Amino acid sequence: MRRREFITLLGGATTWPLAASAQPAMPVIGYLSASSPEAHVNRTRAFHLGLKEAGYVEGDNVNVLYRWAEAQIERLPELAADLARRGVAVIACFGNSPALATKAATSAIPIVFAVGQDPVRMGLVASLARPGGNLTGVNYFATELAAKRLELLRALVPGAAKVAVLVDPAIPPTEPTLRDLDAAARAMGLQIMVFKASSSDEINAAFATFARERPDALFVGSGVLFSTRRVQLVHLATLHKVPAAYPERLFAEAGGLMSYGASFLDVNRQMGVYTGRILKGVKPTELPVVQSTKFELVINAEIARMLGLVVPPSLLATADEVIE
Repeated sequence: MRRREFITLLGGATTWPLAASAQPAMPVIGYLSASSPEAHVNRTRAFHLGLKEAGYVEGDNVNVLYRWAEAQIERLPELAADLARRGVAVIACFGNSPALATKAATSAIPIVFAVGQDPVRMGLVASLARPGGNLTGVNYFATELAAKRLELLRALVPGAAKVAVLVDPAIPPTEPTLRDLDAAARAMGLQIMVFKASSSDEINAAFATFARERPDALFVGSGVLFSTRRVQLVHLATLHKVPAAYPERLFAEAGGLMSYGASFLDVNRQMGVYTGRILKGVKPTELPVVQSTKFELVINAEIARMLGLVVPPSLLATADEVIE
């Protein structure tokens, strides 16, 4: 090799690391959930679809730092604070408790939330149209849909007079949900019995009481505990032969009788879209809170037959999916 060519090659080689180091670092998103990665896998995939719509792909031009509370709500403040300390570009958080913990952790980093309660009443935003501050996101109406789910349960079990309601007192939507359910039950002439559970053992204890009280049907409230314990809940409802209505399709897919609620896949996709738009420079104050418009009624016809129930044609016609 000629001396001049060797020097040119050597000089070019010494510039490569410098050129690489000059590349801008990829932005990092924080993602906070009260759930676990295993239980959240489809929602995480939907979040990435939303990011892709906005032009971002994890590992290509953005990184995501995940924090999972594994159904331990008390860990959320610590996890939110950790993301804030790391100076991520945006924090996306799914659920009421994660949103409140993240808001308390930072007033500087943009936050994209998904919550089931009214975010104005929760103190997350000033208004839906003009959020103000550093937060915006999606409202999926978990509280407001409770009365509709009770109505659908009554249609599926028309002879029901006494309905057990199982809720987790540790989560924010419980009290407004119970108020709405009480009003709806009185309007339908139903008697409701409220049971509270914040652990797997308390879920077992509640069903032990059902065996004595003999309710005609069961209404299961929302929350990460029930979502992560859905197999336990569905198994116990089947064991006790009590028709039950659940807040999301995962329960019906696990063998539950019926579910009705917002499409959490669509909610997470929208979170991803908003997160991507903020990465591109849009401020949270410029993004109005999105309200869910996609709701899913899923009926497990096999479980209905096992319980001796005839699904009304009106429900079959309006169901988004009937599991055979």
